[in-house]
Amino acid sequence: MSDIHTSHDGASHGSYKSYIIGLVLSIVLTLISFGVVMTGSFGIPTMMITVVVTAIIQVLVQLVLFMHLNTKSEGGWNVLSFVFTAGILVLIIGGSLWIMHNIHINMMLG
Repeated sequence: MSDIHTSHDGASHGSYKSYIIGLVLSIVLTLISFGVVMTGSFGIPTMMITVVVTAIIQVLVQLVLFMHLNTKSEGGWNVLSFVFTAGILVLIIGGSLWIMHNIHINMMLG
């Protein structure tokens, strides 16, 4: 019995090895972020950069190893839809943060 799961259209749904690798990478990335924050021996900018970078890497690990997002399945439309969604999220979150920052700067605090 093969350990690679395929669907009726022939697209690969990963193997047990890829699931284990994804699990281990997710745990390691979580522990890195947790350790950096809980030790408190790093500055705030270093902690923020570390948490953001490990979060981005963890999202990519989840998408590739668990959600099987690749350019081969469905002619690459999965990746294109993900890129569009990520772009919209960056615009919404970035715009919200920009607005909140400007409101904070321009408020007249007594």
